[in-house]
Amino acid sequence: MAIDFRPAGLPSLNGHRPVQVADLDGMFAGPRADGATVACIYILILLTTPAALIVRGLPLSVTPAAIIGMIGLVLWLLTQLTTTLGAAKGRNLARSGLFLFFTANLISYGYGTYHWLPSDELNLADQNLFLLLANLGIGLLVCDGVRGIERLNLVLKAAVAGGAIIGVIGAIQFMTGFDITRYMVLPGLRLSWEDLYVFERGSVRRVSATTAHPIEFGVISAMLLPIAAHYALRAKALGQPYLRWWACTALIGGGLMFSVSRSAVLSLVAIAAVLVCGWTWKRRLRALAVLAGFLAVMKVAVPGLLGTFLDLFVNFFTDSSVQYRTHDYGIAVAEIERHLWLGRGTGSWYFPKYQVFDNQYMQTAIDLGLLGVAVYVLMMAFAIAAGLWARRLSKDPHVRDLGLTLAGVMLAPIVASATFDLLAFATVTGLMFLLIGTCGALLRVARQEAQPMHSSGPTTPVTR
Repeated sequence: MAIDFRPAGLPSLNGHRPVQVADLDGMFAGPRADGATVACIYILILLTTPAALIVRGLPLSVTPAAIIGMIGLVLWLLTQLTTTLGAAKGRNLARSGLFLFFTANLISYGYGTYHWLPSDELNLADQNLFLLLANLGIGLLVCDGVRGIERLNLVLKAAVAGGAIIGVIGAIQFMTGFDITRYMVLPGLRLSWEDLYVFERGSVRRVSATTAHPIEFGVISAMLLPIAAHYALRAKALGQPYLRWWACTALIGGGLMFSVSRSAVLSLVAIAAVLVCGWTWKRRLRALAVLAGFLAVMKVAVPGLLGTFLDLFVNFFTDSSVQYRTHDYGIAVAEIERHLWLGRGTGSWYFPKYQVFDNQYMQTAIDLGLLGVAVYVLMMAFAIAAGLWARRLSKDPHVRDLGLTLAGVMLAPIVASATFDLLAFATVTGLMFLLIGTCGALLRVARQEAQPMHSSGPTTPVTR
């Protein structure tokens, strides 16, 4: 999506030919705002604004990033009503997944609100639908409004930079115990809760940076780490400055470690399982060497941290946090059986009144039914397929490697949804929808690259 405000032509002057748009290229030279611009603003606000901050004076609990997401949805709708703004149209796997999930939520919302609901549950359902539209908006805007590999690179690099920023914030919290986010309250916003962003696990401090919980921080770091490494390797291959991207990779990796999260490690292992399948043996060995070096630095710099991570898995079945997460599964199953297929209504399970389930699949089954769970998994599976399809279509090594990376990254929310209620956390949810959009945008790039070019003239722009 690129909105061009240049005039289509000017009247003739002194009998000379009309001035054409091409004549004004020098006057209006320079980058124009497009879907990538909005996406970068969204990323900056999503990752650097503390999760507890919501917009003051609204009847719903709305984050600043959700406002940008709704603006993105409006822009996407406007571009779909015209053929002159440069937005892509037509079928796309990632976009189909987004539409399916939205449809499932809309059906469940109608089913739940058809019957009487207490006012608190109805208000929560309304808020959930609003936030879903905001997330849908940013996903669609990126999928259809980010045209070309350079603009897509800009969006993903912005996400890496945001991950590095919250990595620094997390490091400050971990090393000092000082919660800097308490001093990041912006005008027009207010705190929606007073919980701390610094926790303890055993004898080791665990932090959440600007996110709502260390688990969320860890999963976000796991999702951004492979993308940062991709751009570091890409910059080195092109002979461009690459140390900045390795620095971002290290900061994001440090954030993952400082979260002290089992979910983050499981997510990263799932991503790595996909990446190594497409890597050469040379890259696999280099990755192992980098990992070993990073862990060695962590062991020296933060004594006891690696031991804490090891205990998370060695004592998995006796871990009190695991037992707490699974003790209420009987309650969840009983509630699911009451509304097996369509759920009780999206967002109507009011946490202050009912049990909190640290499992997104169970929570989705309660809200949307078993059909909703299937569609939720399909949405992410379609994004994975879009990334792998882009890799298959393209001959560009960068596009191929990026397709593999994004496909692997989308495994993280699939795995993490089994360990915590992912959609209840706004930051990781917003990042997930944005990355689904990038999978769709990359598929469009690969399709356009595969479109045959004819010597007789330029081809019709690919809109699929």
